[in-house]
Amino acid sequence: MTEKAKAMVLASFVADALSLGPHWMYDPQKIEEKFGRVDRLTAPLPKSFHKTKEKGQFTHYGDQMMALLASAAEKGAFDLADFSARWRRLFDNYDGYFDGATKSTLANYEEGKSPEEAGSSSDDLAGASRIAPLVCLYRNDPDKLAESAEAQTRMTHADPVTVESAAYFARVAQAVLEGAAPAEAMKSVAEAHFDMSPVSAWLQKGMATVDRDSVEVIGDFGRSCHTGEMFPGVVHLIAKYENDLKEALIQCVMTAGDSAARGALVGMVLGAHHGIDDLPREWFEEMAAAETIRSHLEKMP
Repeated sequence: MTEKAKAMVLASFVADALSLGPHWMYDPQKIEEKFGRVDRLTAPLPKSFHKTKEKGQFTHYGDQMMALLASAAEKGAFDLADFSARWRRLFDNYDGYFDGATKSTLANYEEGKSPEEAGSSSDDLAGASRIAPLVCLYRNDPDKLAESAEAQTRMTHADPVTVESAAYFARVAQAVLEGAAPAEAMKSVAEAHFDMSPVSAWLQKGMATVDRDSVEVIGDFGRSCHTGEMFPGVVHLIAKYENDLKEALIQCVMTAGDSAARGALVGMVLGAHHGIDDLPREWFEEMAAAETIRSHLEKMP
């Protein structure tokens, strides 16, 4: 495995951990007041959605990505049934937050639906944001990668454009691992595979804003979880901070809203470009699951 493939996965997890404290705070000014510039891992506030979590842990998004990484590492392939079983076990007596997509998917399982059928109707981009382990696994097979990224997303988020977005960002990250610059990879993947998709329109919206302030831009696009709002913001952050992975993740948090899902994708793509040395060592050292992640990565083919 290449070092940049490992870095890609680690950076995606770090982005989630960095977001934990201010996650789902929708006012950038309040983030400034409560946390200052978020250039370090922080603990959630007592009344936050993640009040049961501690500094260095993940949001419920990162916890789901851990389940996917563990499955990929142990099976050496994407196995939907295995991932599904691990995902369901994660939420047995889970002390973190249950979002709407999770509740709906669990209810569908209780009704006897299969992993292929259980996904909620949610259009939250979070379902597509946990795919870094699959990019690492299928970095030499972009078509298999796109297929597996779609399947893992559909398991919890069946909205068609959210599923399509997973395939898009998976192909982008794979192209970056192959040596393409992130902004160019986003353009070329859209042209080759998504020219008739909303993805192309969202790409253009994001690329048109690289000279503007990120807090303002994300505010204009929307800070919520919905794919249509979040997608162009992810593009903006990747393109604007193409040469500065650390600043990209900091700005992702400072723009407020669903910074964890947004950051996981930004970290994945820019981590594939830069490698691990562009992020502060303490960010990794303070992640509670750092050694577990590295252990899983060592098992990956």
